[in-house]
Amino acid sequence: MSSQAGAEVLGRYNHSLFFWTSTLYLASSLIHSFTIQRCHPSFVTQTFYQVIIDIAALVVLMHTSGSLQSGLGILLIVAIAGGSLLIAKRSAIFLAAIATISLLLEQTYTTLYVASFSANFTQAGLLGATLFAIAAVAQVLARRVRDSEALAAQRGVDLANMEQLTEYVIQRMQTGIVVVDSHNSVRLINQSAWHLLGTLRDNDHNPQQLYHLSPLLAAQLEQWRHHGGYRAPPLRASNSAAEVLPRFAHLGSDHNAGTLIFLEDTAAAAQQAQQLKLASLGRLTASIAHEIRNPLGAISHAGQLLAESPHLDSSETRLTQIILDHSKRMNTIIENVLQLSRRQASQPEEIHLASWLNHFIAELCHTRQIAQSTLQLRLETGDITVHFDPSQLQQIVWNLCQNGLRYTRPRADGIVLVLAAYLARERPTPCLDIIDFGPGVESSIEGQIFEPFFTTDSRGTGLGLYIARELCESNQARLTYQRTPLGESCFRITFTDQRRNPNSESA
Repeated sequence: MSSQAGAEVLGRYNHSLFFWTSTLYLASSLIHSFTIQRCHPSFVTQTFYQVIIDIAALVVLMHTSGSLQSGLGILLIVAIAGGSLLIAKRSAIFLAAIATISLLLEQTYTTLYVASFSANFTQAGLLGATLFAIAAVAQVLARRVRDSEALAAQRGVDLANMEQLTEYVIQRMQTGIVVVDSHNSVRLINQSAWHLLGTLRDNDHNPQQLYHLSPLLAAQLEQWRHHGGYRAPPLRASNSAAEVLPRFAHLGSDHNAGTLIFLEDTAAAAQQAQQLKLASLGRLTASIAHEIRNPLGAISHAGQLLAESPHLDSSETRLTQIILDHSKRMNTIIENVLQLSRRQASQPEEIHLASWLNHFIAELCHTRQIAQSTLQLRLETGDITVHFDPSQLQQIVWNLCQNGLRYTRPRADGIVLVLAAYLARERPTPCLDIIDFGPGVESSIEGQIFEPFFTTDSRGTGLGLYIARELCESNQARLTYQRTPLGESCFRITFTDQRRNPNSESA
């Protein structure tokens, strides 16, 4: 019964006009639903004209259903409230004015031309005043909503900037950073961590499990979780990776919270320790120069005078020569130690390895008076760049080549020494190999050859390789000895990754 009564009220005074107005109103709404998605014209413009259409359609529908007595005028409040929330204040008041004027015009038309029902200007005025009040209140609410949206947008921008800044700082850090959850799934890993663990970075996704990245690190993490005071020892993830010292920290107080893993390059710590060691050595060598060098000079001078005596027999001459030889050897040792103590901090520069090696080989061959064809240079690529102190790199490679030329044996093609520059396969780290074809170092003493004063040659001082290694460490590089797959002797310099250099912009 109520639905039939409602149907009799709607459009009862002009059913045809009510039907066509409703049809056009529906078509307008459908068209508006498509144009609003295209955002052309602008959303605010479309909203403004749509509210005007709402006002016009509702006033006509109200008129055909019995004017204000039909109750359809209340729908104008919904249209004005919705429009006022979406458009500017002046436009909202303007829409309320249009709706109020439309109501008054409808009442005037009813008074003049429709005799079947009477107009009610008081009710129209009250409804118009309500529309103005609704527009004002909606604008206050809209302003608060817009302020909240602007604040939320600003907070979103700030958070995005903070996240980007944090990501940038973490990726630029020299310390390796790995974040894992309670299931050891990797959530974040920076470039330094990829480098220190000797793994190529996968730009598509992070490794799923820490175990896949480094089984040793995963095992140490479990030890730390079960023993809170556990201090992990240094580890090397692979033969080509740097030695790192892991440290662990909880993220949050929850037992199931994640873990933050710091990976410190022990080479950097060794460099700092070396600076302290050299400072102490400098003070020691000052005493050596005063207490030993002067008496040694007197002994050497006395030996030279004794050797000039015409009354020496062969045995005395041999003993005199022994005095002179060992005086020279002791003087060489003192010079090397003084060189260590006087050495200033390294001043790394960008070195293009290909051109540097070509120049070095030419200088070495000229000094040693050997043909350049006896030295072979292998370059994997011509654009390998390293960060190293040029004078110290010259001293290191010169020392290694001198050792190689001393013990090498020519190959069938006449090559006596090979210098090979390349990028390691496990990660893009520059390496330089100095390869000779001599008997090599016995496996039993490979671990001792870099110790000071250790030598297998009675004519040597035992400081050459030690100094070379110290110079490498001062430039955050590593000097190692190994055999090639063909059994040749190889001294390898593994340079620091150029991307981890704080002076390099190519992070």
